[in-house]
Amino acid sequence: MSNSFPLLCFWSLCCCFAAGSPTPFGPEGLLEDELHKPKAIQTEVKPSVRFNFRTSKDPEHEGCYLSLGHSQPLKDCGFNMTAKTFFIIHGWTEKDDFSLGNVHLIGYSLGAHVAGYAGNFVKGTVGRITGLDPAGPMFEGADIHKRLSPDDADFVDVLHTYTRSFGLSIGIQMPVGHIDIYPNGGDFQPGCGLNDVLGSIAYGTITEVVKCEHERAVHLFVDSLVNQDKPSFAFQCTDSNRFKKGICLSCRKNRCNSIGYNAKKMRNKRNSKMYLKTRAGMPFKVYHYQMKIHVFSYKNMGEIEPTFYVTLYGTNADSQTLPLEIVERIEQNATNTFLVYTEEDLGDLLKIQLTWEGASQSWYNLWKELRSYLSQPRNPGRELSIRRIRVKSGETQRKLTFCAEDPENTSISPGRELWFRKCRDGWRMKNETSPTVELP
Repeated sequence: MSNSFPLLCFWSLCCCFAAGSPTPFGPEGLLEDELHKPKAIQTEVKPSVRFNFRTSKDPEHEGCYLSLGHSQPLKDCGFNMTAKTFFIIHGWTEKDDFSLGNVHLIGYSLGAHVAGYAGNFVKGTVGRITGLDPAGPMFEGADIHKRLSPDDADFVDVLHTYTRSFGLSIGIQMPVGHIDIYPNGGDFQPGCGLNDVLGSIAYGTITEVVKCEHERAVHLFVDSLVNQDKPSFAFQCTDSNRFKKGICLSCRKNRCNSIGYNAKKMRNKRNSKMYLKTRAGMPFKVYHYQMKIHVFSYKNMGEIEPTFYVTLYGTNADSQTLPLEIVERIEQNATNTFLVYTEEDLGDLLKIQLTWEGASQSWYNLWKELRSYLSQPRNPGRELSIRRIRVKSGETQRKLTFCAEDPENTSISPGRELWFRKCRDGWRMKNETSPTVELP
């Protein structure tokens, strides 16, 4: 095995009992049959504990067993004393030294807090602890000495994937590391089907759905190892809503970071909460875009909720039709910011199609249309004007400006579309005094 690749050590705890024993253990670790023997011949039978050490050199080998109380050196079992050492501690859904600075503890669920205890009580400082969706029940809000915390290692990074459902947090919601990363907001993970809660309960699959959300942290970490050519990036943000609005896609001053194994060490005085979107399966990487759209209204239209979609056209590929999620509401005569993401690498963006969807047949959209109509002044003519769209790529940090294809026609209304073509690199336009002030 190459010394350049980290050695992952999976330790299994094996309790070995007397062969052929037909009865369970009674008090004090004695077999029930033993309790009925005369005291003169009664013998104490205790389960022995052995650790099984395996390496990837020979996966078919039965392993090297290490017993408590014996001083057999690890190197006799083929342990590489110079490689980085990782301990992976499983959680409730999983079944079956060298310099502390080189130790990386990886704990999943309850195992994340076990890793924290190990880092807290060891003599010295562990190099790194990765918490994979640390368990929430009984740990949420607990003292730092009773859960995983930044004090447990030189660098503590955490992935939160299942922080709330049905009023219960399977994974811990609070930040517990130097960086705490919340993929997809840390709750509903793509491909797990938790959005269809009633269907999951009806078909008896809710347990599998829960496991999918909780275990997504494990798969994201594995993805960072096997797909290192497609690293996923997370971006620092104060909360999930601001990230959904597309405000937080900056990499300045360490505001973005890789997730999983390739996360860069950050030791801030304050915790950094980070967010990202992912795909439903490996590779999980997506491409984030911030879109700034100045929406101008020539008339007083009152509160309005347009349903906007964009299609991005690039040198490598074109995106699917992507919704512009409205977190709060569209501000008129102001710049609105949105977050969109694509599963494919589009390359350099060339043009954008913006569509205002017409009346939909869904009850929700029909209600939106009615509410918007009732809130408007009489006969206002539902029409907005959009002259430019500014785009920033989260992965490349490149900024582009797209101008309306027809400068004389920048109006859009339900059922209509506008086309924008790249008109320059960067955001600021010539003779423009403010990026948020535009004249009709």
